[in-house]
Amino acid sequence: MIASNYNKVTPELLEQFREILSEESVIIDPADLEPYSHDETEDLHFLPEVALKPRTTRQIAQIMKICYQSNVPVTPRGGGTGLSGGALPIYGGVLLSTEKINKILEIDTQNLMVVVEPGVITENLQNEVEKLGLFYPPDPASKGSCFIGGNLAECAGGPRALKYGVTKDYVYGLEVVLPQGEIINPGGKLLKNVSGYNLVQLFIGSEGTLGIVTKIILKLLPLPQYRKTILVPFDSIAAAAVCLTQIFANKIIPCAAEFMERKAVQAAEKKFEKKIPYSQSEALLLLEVDGSDEPVLEREIERIGELCLAGGATDVFVAESKEQQADLWKMRRSISEAVKSISIYKEEDTVVPRAALPELMRVIKEIEKKYQINIICYGHAGDGNIHANIIKENMDDHKWNRVLPEAINEIFTEVVKLGGSISGEHGIGYVQKNYLPLALSETELDLMRKIKNVFDPKNILNPGKLLP
Repeated sequence: MIASNYNKVTPELLEQFREILSEESVIIDPADLEPYSHDETEDLHFLPEVALKPRTTRQIAQIMKICYQSNVPVTPRGGGTGLSGGALPIYGGVLLSTEKINKILEIDTQNLMVVVEPGVITENLQNEVEKLGLFYPPDPASKGSCFIGGNLAECAGGPRALKYGVTKDYVYGLEVVLPQGEIINPGGKLLKNVSGYNLVQLFIGSEGTLGIVTKIILKLLPLPQYRKTILVPFDSIAAAAVCLTQIFANKIIPCAAEFMERKAVQAAEKKFEKKIPYSQSEALLLLEVDGSDEPVLEREIERIGELCLAGGATDVFVAESKEQQADLWKMRRSISEAVKSISIYKEEDTVVPRAALPELMRVIKEIEKKYQINIICYGHAGDGNIHANIIKENMDDHKWNRVLPEAINEIFTEVVKLGGSISGEHGIGYVQKNYLPLALSETELDLMRKIKNVFDPKNILNPGKLLP
């Protein structure tokens, strides 16, 4: 798919790319390009004309300068785990992979900072800093395969965002290649910095539309020494949602508070052929506290259990060992894959103020009933972020194509009425961009377009994403 205002990748351009990189880092064979044609967003495929695998910032700068001058679109790509189509090369052109720019350059134990390249896998970074008693909290479900650069592009969160925040709360400095090939270095190892506009934060969540990040300075924390985890079943979705708000009303802040409805849990049970506790319950909450004072954590988890039982929980299961804790979290992280394996699906990444969670769940279930569709919900309930998966199953194509956009539009409209937005952590990308006007005013959208135009007047960097 080539837009009329873009040029194709010519043999002359391929030769220039080979001079900058090497033969093996310039991929043109269709079979080898296929993995770069999709991410984890439903069933979408767009084949690039060439995939490039640079190793240095300078190489990326040279590539961008050539592509800008030649009017060839460039799609940056991290680990390919995105869920909004942000890394899909929808106009062909160049797919620029950061997989070889993957070093942890420095772990600064004096300033509690780490300097990394964008291709570092999130879990690998966490494991390395933990060896030094340090902690990088953001933990998206795909942490075992997603890249830090992609986390930054989408402002990834995960279960621990409830207590520790999301990616944007940890990024203090960047090295960025701009669309025309210039290199800038906003921020640094500074806890305070108000010297001009905050360009660092502008790039976070920009989904690769403003520049290609080649180096990242992240804040670290001391590693919590203890964790306590409980799994709590409920006979109603509403009771689970309301109970969660009561925990916070009692001034207890878990480090994670996850919600799973029965259909989600049973999908994981079926997919992986492993019995899950309380899988017949209408809803489960997975709750965790952490810190460095074990008696305090024991009192907190006990109090949370009491509040849950008072709020309608049928039981409270306490993980007594690290192995049990790991099993519970493995179960939670397996749900996404299990639900998506049922059939064709469409996932929505709704987010509302935490206190509005009971109302959000009520609205989603009403829409499910109204349109006679199957919506399976789970997510980071502690920060109001629910993943609503609409499952096609045996629905005929005509009804699916008619009902789906109506249901999504209604879900997003109700979410915005509740003070929420249409994406909490998956981004807008390719698949959600036409819904963005539901969440943002025309003035806000116009400002975003103007910002994009300042950085990328030719619109060659990740075109067709984010902006409707």
